[in-house]
Amino acid sequence: MTAADDLPLAAEQEGASARLMRLATYASVSVAAILIGAKLVAWSLTGSVAMLSTLVDSLLDGLASIITLIAVRHALTPADREHRFGHGKAEALAAMAQSAFVTGSAIIVLFHAGTRLFQPQPVTATDVGIAVMIGSIALTLALVIFQHYVVRRTNSLAITADTLHYKGDLLINLAVLLALGATYYVDLPFIDPLVGAGIALYLLYGAWRILNGALDMLMDRELPEADRERIRAIAQQHKDVRSLHDLRTRRSGSDVFIQLHLELDPDITLMGAHLISDEVELDIAQAFKGAEVLIHQDPEGYEEYHPHIP
Repeated sequence: MTAADDLPLAAEQEGASARLMRLATYASVSVAAILIGAKLVAWSLTGSVAMLSTLVDSLLDGLASIITLIAVRHALTPADREHRFGHGKAEALAAMAQSAFVTGSAIIVLFHAGTRLFQPQPVTATDVGIAVMIGSIALTLALVIFQHYVVRRTNSLAITADTLHYKGDLLINLAVLLALGATYYVDLPFIDPLVGAGIALYLLYGAWRILNGALDMLMDRELPEADRERIRAIAQQHKDVRSLHDLRTRRSGSDVFIQLHLELDPDITLMGAHLISDEVELDIAQAFKGAEVLIHQDPEGYEEYHPHIP
C-alpha cells in the first residue's frame, strides 16, 4: 500500500475524530447547564459553602466548556493561506483561559471558606443538597467516561483540559456529599468550610496542570522521549535506511508534526530515495494517527552543518 492509497482512510479517521470532538463539547456544555441549575437551587436552600464551591466550579466549567466548544470548532478549521499549519493552537489558548477561570473560582471559594470558619452559619436542607450531589456525581461520571474515550481517539488538549475539570468535579462532588453528610448526621459544621477550602486548593492544582500543557503546546515542546524513540525505531526498521538525524516533533491541538532527515545509500536513484521516504512516512503516520510527516533525504556520510540538538 502506498501513501496515496492510504489517504481516503486517513481522511475518514480525521473526520471521525472531528465529529467526536464536537460531540464531546456539546455534551460538556449540556451537562454544565444541568449541574448549574441543580446546584443553584441546592445552594439557595442549604447555604453550604461546600455547595457554593461546587456551584462556582460548575459555573466556570460551563463558561470553560463554551470556550472549549468555540476553540475546538476553530481548531478543526482546515489549514488556509494564512495558517498553513492549521488552527490547532486555538485549543491551547482555550486551555489557558480555562486555567485562569479555575484560578479565579478557587480564590473566591477560599475567601468564603475562611469567612465561614470564623463566622459559622448553620447548613439547612441538607437532604436536598445530598440528593443533588448524588445526581451530579452520576451525570458527571457519564460525561467523564465519554470524554476519556474521545481524548484517547483524538489527543485533543482542549477536551483533555475539560476532562480534568470534570474529573475534579467528581472528587469535589464526593467531598461536598461528605461535608453535607457530616453536617446532617454528626453535626460538625466546621467540616463544610474545610471541605470547601480543600476543593479550592485542588482547583488551583488542576489550573496549574492545564496551564503547563497549554504552554508546552504554544512553545512547541517536543513529544515525550518515548514517542521520539518510537519514531526512530520505525524509521530505522526499514531495510534501506542507514541512519537518521535532525528529528523534530511538536503538537498543535490534535495534530502532530514530525520532521526528520533519513540517511540513504549515496548511489540510490532519486526515485528510489523518494519511494523509501514514502514508505517510512506511511509507517510513522500509521503509528501516530493524523500526524503530518516531513522527511528529507541525505546521502549517507555527507557532511553538512546541523545545529546540535540532543
